[in-house]
Amino acid sequence: MNGPQEDVTSQLNKMAAYEWTPRRRDYEMERKKYGLSLQQCTSHPLAPGKQMAADEKKATPAKAASKSISAASDPLASFDPLSGGVDPLGSVLDPLSLAAASSNDLDKDLEVSRNDGMDDSFEPWSAKKANILSKYTTSEKLSITTSFLSAEDKEKVIVRSQTTTTVSDKVKNRLEQLDDFEEGSVKEMLDLSQQEYVRRIDELNQALETAWENDQRVKSLKIAIQCAKVLADVSVIQFYPSKFVLITDILDTFGRLVYQRIRQKATYHPPGALKPVTLPVTFTPDMVPDTAKETCRNWFFKIASIRELIPRFYVEAAIMKCYNYLTQGEYQAALSRLALMTRGMGNPLVATYARCYLCRVGVLVAPEVKNHLDYCFTDFGTTYKQFDEESVQNTLALQHVETVKYLNLYGPALDWILQCMAHRTTERVLDGVLDRCELNCKSGLVLNAVMSSFRPEFVSARAVQFCELIKECEEAGFPKFELYKTLGMNVVLSDPPMDCRLALLNDVWKIVMKLKNPAEYILCAEVWVEFPVKHFGKREVNAMLGDIIKHMTPDRAFEVHYPQLQSIIVKVLSHMHDFSIVFAMDKFLPFIDMFQKESVRVEVCRSIVEAFVKLVAVLCMDLPLWSCTRCLCHAFQESAGTNQQSCCDQFHLIYLQGHA
Repeated sequence: MNGPQEDVTSQLNKMAAYEWTPRRRDYEMERKKYGLSLQQCTSHPLAPGKQMAADEKKATPAKAASKSISAASDPLASFDPLSGGVDPLGSVLDPLSLAAASSNDLDKDLEVSRNDGMDDSFEPWSAKKANILSKYTTSEKLSITTSFLSAEDKEKVIVRSQTTTTVSDKVKNRLEQLDDFEEGSVKEMLDLSQQEYVRRIDELNQALETAWENDQRVKSLKIAIQCAKVLADVSVIQFYPSKFVLITDILDTFGRLVYQRIRQKATYHPPGALKPVTLPVTFTPDMVPDTAKETCRNWFFKIASIRELIPRFYVEAAIMKCYNYLTQGEYQAALSRLALMTRGMGNPLVATYARCYLCRVGVLVAPEVKNHLDYCFTDFGTTYKQFDEESVQNTLALQHVETVKYLNLYGPALDWILQCMAHRTTERVLDGVLDRCELNCKSGLVLNAVMSSFRPEFVSARAVQFCELIKECEEAGFPKFELYKTLGMNVVLSDPPMDCRLALLNDVWKIVMKLKNPAEYILCAEVWVEFPVKHFGKREVNAMLGDIIKHMTPDRAFEVHYPQLQSIIVKVLSHMHDFSIVFAMDKFLPFIDMFQKESVRVEVCRSIVEAFVKLVAVLCMDLPLWSCTRCLCHAFQESAGTNQQSCCDQFHLIYLQGHA
C-alpha cells in the first residue's frame, strides 16, 4: 500500500533538488518574426459600422461557428462594452443615425404594439399624468443628486482603460464604471423650487437623449440609474406622485431608445429576399439575428449588475419589452419576479409606486398576464399595516403632513394597480379583492379605488355588501361621503337587484342626510337623486328634493352650488317624462326658487321649457300644467330678451295647437 506513495515522494524530492535555469529569449527577433505589418489608417477602425464588416470579411465558417458558441455560453465575455474594444451597445446600425429613413414608421409600429389588447374602457396613463402633476404640488424646497447637469459633465465621458483580460476582471471593471457616479462627481443640488426641480429633470431627460445620440450608451445608462435613485427619496413626501411621473417619463424614454436600437439592429432576410429588412411589428425570437440578441442580453446583464435595489428594479422594468427579442413566454416570470422584488423596499410609498410602474409596463408589454397584479395588490394590503409604524409616523411628523394627505398620496398608484386588475376580468377577481380588503385593510382609500376600477355591473350587484364595508371602514384617511358618491355613480350606471333597491336607498340616505357640510352633502345628493328618479315614484323624489332644500337654504349655501343644483334638475327632467307629476310635487317649484342668480335662473327655465317642448306630444292637455309651464316660459322670455325667444315661440305654438 505504501509503495506507490513512496515512489511519488522520491520523484518530488529529485525535482526539488534539480537546478532549474530559465530559457533565454530574443525578444527583438520574436517581435520581427511574429509582428504584424502596419499600414497607415485615416479613420478609426473601431468606428460604428466598420468593425462588424471587417469581422464578417475575415471570419471563416469554422471561426464564425466557434464565435457563436462562445457568445451563447458567455455573452459578457465575447464583447466588453466598457473596454477599449467594440461596444455592442453603441456600434453597429445606430438607430439614431438611421432615424431619418425609418423613425416615423418605427414609432408608428411601436405605438400599435403598445395598444394591443387594450380598448377604450381602459384609461391610459397619459390621461392621468396632467391631473397628478397639478394636484400633488409643494412649496417646500427640493433637492436632486446628479452628476450630469453641470457644464463639465456635458463633456465626453472618459472610460478607464482595461489592462486585464480575464472574464472576472472584465466584470469587475464594468461594475466599477457603472458605479463611478456614486463615488466621483455626484453633486446634490439643494433648495430648489418646484419649477427649478422640474427644469432640472427636463435637463436630465435632454442629457439622456444627447448622450444616446452621441453613442455614449454607458452614460445614458448612468443617467437612467441616477433618475431611478431619485425615487428612493421621500424628503418632500407630498410631491412624490409628481416626482414619480417626471422620473418615469425619463425611464420610459430610456426603454424606448434601447428597444428601438435593438430593433434597428435586428434586420433579417425573409424568404426570397436579397436584402435584409427590419423586423415587422409582430415577430418571433427566431427571426431576430444573433447580434441583436447579444446586444439585448448585454443590456440585461449590465442592469443586473446594478448594486442598489430600486434603480435595478426600475431600469430593468423600463427595458422589459426587450424580452421580445430573446424568447416567448418570458413576461409572466419576469413580471412576477420584479413584483416580488418590491418586497425589499422598506418605505411603503416607494414600494407602492414601484408596483404601479411595474403594472404600467406590464399593460404595455403583456396585457394578458395578470399574475404580477395579484402580487402587487396583495403586497399593498400587507404594507398597509406599516402606516401606523413609528418610522412612517416620524416622517409625517417631521414634514408636518397629516394622515389624510399622506393616504391620498397612494391614490394614483392604487387606482392604476386596480384598474389593471379590473380590466377584462371576472367577478371572481372582485370577490377575491373584497376578501383581502376585509382581511388586511379596511381602508376607504382602497374601497374607493375598487369601486372606481371594476365594472359598474359588478359593483352594483354587490351594492349592499359595499354599503356595509363603507360603514365598517376606518374613519380617518378617506372621507366617507366620497365613498357613498362613488357607490352612487355605480348603481346609477348599472341597476342593482330589484329586491334590494329600497333598502339600499334608505341605508345610504340615512347617512347622507346627516352630513353637516353643504359641499359634502350636495356632492352625494347630486349623484344619488338619479337613483329614486329611475326606480321609484313621486313620493321618494319629492322627499329628496325637500331634503336638498333643507340643507341648501341655511346661509344661502345654494349660491355656491348652482352647478350641482342645475344637474339635479336635468336628471329629474331626463327620467320623469310626465310633467303633471313633476309639477304636482310640492317641492319642485320651491327648488326652482333657489336659483336666484339671473343668468342661472334663465338657464334652468330654458332647460324646463325645452324638456316640455320635446315631450309635449305624449302629454295630456292638463290646463294647470300648461299654466305652470307658461309661467316659466314667460319668466325665461323676460330674462332672455328679444333675441332668445325660440323656446317661447315653440311653446305658444304648441299651446295654440293643443287648444285648436
